[in-house]
Formats: sequence, structure tokens, C-alpha cells
Amino acid sequence: MGSVTGSPLGSRRWIDMEFDDPPLLLVPLGSTEQHGPHLPFDTDTRIAVAWANAMAQDLDHALVAPALPYGSSGEHQGFPGTLSIGQQALESLLVELIRSAGYSFAATFLICGHVGNLAPVSRAVARLTAEGHDVWELFPTWDEASVGITVDAHAGRVETSLMLHIAPETVHLSDAAPGATQPIPELLDDLRTGGVAAVSPNGVLGDPYGADPEEGRRLLDDLVARSIETVRSDLTG
Repeated sequence: MGSVTGSPLGSRRWIDMEFDDPPLLLVPLGSTEQHGPHLPFDTDTRIAVAWANAMAQDLDHALVAPALPYGSSGEHQGFPGTLSIGQQALESLLVELIRSAGYSFAATFLICGHVGNLAPVSRAVARLTAEGHDVWELFPTWDEASVGITVDAHAGRVETSLMLHIAPETVHLSDAAPGATQPIPELLDDLRTGGVAAVSPNGVLGDPYGADPEEGRRLLDDLVARSIETVRSDLTG
């Protein structure tokens, strides 16, 4: 029978999918949206892929699906180049995708690099769970005391450090600058009415100062370790 070691789902053939037990499916969910003047549009997608790939190395029986590079990013529409499919389309897409995955995989974990996808992803997971599908969502979170930095929201120190570790060639540190550094709850009213551009002209919610690749490695390792614990707990709970 086939082995899940060594290749993602997208590079396989259907005849490589004969297993004694069906594997887990990890689906990276990203976005195509502005990430300040110093990070690329596909930042969330790259982070989700690196996160899922690292998880698959430590999980016994998991494959990583091709990433979905579009999400609900309407709050970033004030910046040229952002592409959003909106909440309803994303929710519908995920419902159909996980229904399809149920024919081949034991369970599906949505590895969500874009926190703006939270509402549609959560609704899709709730609907699918009610239908009897084994599906869970994972969003990036960190304990500030454990990682030793302030966790900011968008294109700040956290994402810049992660990208310096994952894809340093895509980071333009000479263009990095702080944006809106207030806590997100203080910005919510303006964010809801005018999007990110209304509170941060450069698109950053946080401050990238101090970002470095070693910090990015620690952040990713911490996220992966806690995510694997969650997966194992979900599957046995």
C-alpha cells in the first residue's frame, strides 16, 4: 500500500492513494491581499503552507493539499492588487471541498493563515460537523509570554519574522515601517466602516521593527508544536 511520506497531495497520482487506512488532509488556506510596503500579497498563503508542511512531517499519516490562495479580504480592498472572494463564496467552497475530501480522507484540518477568514471558515466547519464530517480549523495564535514579543495583527513583527524565516527573498526590510499600533479593539469601528486603509495608510497593523529570521523560526516551531497537540487531541477526544 502507498506511503504518505515525501510528497504533497498535488504531486501524487490516484494510484498512489491506496492506503490501509485513509490519511489526514491538511488544507492550507491563505489570501491574496496587501501586507504593507515590505511583504508580498501571498504572505498568508506562504505561512499556511509552511505551517501545514511542518505539521505533516511530524504527523504519522497526513497529506498537504494544494493551498487555496484566495480568501475573504474585503477589509484590504482599499489597496491595489488585493483579490477577495468574500465570505459567502469561501464558505460555499469549503463546504463542497470537505464533502469531497470525505471520500478519500479520514479527517480534514483547515490550516488558516488569514485570520480574516475566521467567520466563513467557522460557519463552514459547524455546518460540515453537523453533517457528520470530521473537520477542524486551526488559526495562528501565540502566547505572548511564551514567545517573548507583542503579537501584532497584520504585516507587523510576527508576520515579518515568519516571512524572513520562510521566504526571506520576498521581504523588503528597507521599506518596512510601523502602521497602526493601537490594540485592534480600539480600531474595530473604523475597520468595519473603512477597512484597513482607514486606520493605516501603509496597510500595517503593528510594527515590523525587530523582526528577524530566528524569531520567525521560533514562532513557526511553537505554532506547529501546539497545532500537532491539537490535532491529536481532536482525533482522540
